[in-house]
Amino acid sequence: MISLESQVLERHLPLFADKSVLLAGGVNDDFPQKIQSQCRSVKIWSWYFDYVNQIQGKSAVDFSVIFTGRADLIVYYWTKNKQEVQFQLMQLLANAPVGQEMLIIGENRSGVRSAEKMLAHFGDIGKIDSARRCGLYHFTLQKQPNFELENFWKTYRSPQLGELIVYSLPGVFSANELDVGTQLLLSTVKDNIRGNVLDLGCGAGVIGSMIKLKNPQTKVTMTDIHAMALASAERTLLENKLSGQVLASDVFSHVEGKFDLIISNPPFHDGIDTAYRAVRELISNAKWHLVPGGELRIVANAFLPYPDLLDEYFGGHKVLAQTNKFKVYSVIG
Repeated sequence: MISLESQVLERHLPLFADKSVLLAGGVNDDFPQKIQSQCRSVKIWSWYFDYVNQIQGKSAVDFSVIFTGRADLIVYYWTKNKQEVQFQLMQLLANAPVGQEMLIIGENRSGVRSAEKMLAHFGDIGKIDSARRCGLYHFTLQKQPNFELENFWKTYRSPQLGELIVYSLPGVFSANELDVGTQLLLSTVKDNIRGNVLDLGCGAGVIGSMIKLKNPQTKVTMTDIHAMALASAERTLLENKLSGQVLASDVFSHVEGKFDLIISNPPFHDGIDTAYRAVRELISNAKWHLVPGGELRIVANAFLPYPDLLDEYFGGHKVLAQTNKFKVYSVIG
């Protein structure tokens, strides 16, 4: 199965022949395996561990914030997050030689048309195909951009976070300010939490860090699928002199042990579509990762059908806090 973007790329396979190819950005399908026989080598740079976990063993893949390798042809899959795109493209091109060839592919609704404006200063770019509601651009590097990772870090504080300083990189949920869902969830976090705590889908590490700050005796584990989120959570812990484990996991794929509290502001967007796969997996499998009497606590938009899922797998639920937009749900394992 390949995406609409990859279907457009299939129309231009001669551009791949006998080249070392790097696929980066929002690539999320089997296209890398399909082109391996035509290319000298194929490698993937992805920030998304759910995809990395899926293709490990099938394709060479790099899961990291920064990619330092090179390839004859870079194929970049545009994502809807413009800051994320800016970071990745500037980092790739700063590390590439003059003359580097790149293809940029993306759905029109994701904003791929802005590729021309973003890259015009650094080389020649032009659209070479338009199909499947996607645009395909060819780019040749003439002037390397300057890239400094430190310039992309942002920090913020909030009255609700006390003395905590949040560190975040582009593409991380709630990267610039405390979102209202997390704010409501944190209003239910007191100083009486004990034992092992799992902050699942941790983003920049706000929830887990606040629990550790209020309850120093807890053992906090934070997980996420996004490389930038993991780096952000690690730095938020470090800069605030807090201890905790940060690891990549697709829901519970790489989580070991059982927890007294699993807490989450789970994502409900996948790319530019709404998806519930991760949340259903979180709720349906949480009981197996809770100690007897352990708690699952999540915040969600009030219109989402999570109460039905909670009732299905836990036999009932409580609402700990709510506004006209969000609710905090609690269930006991």
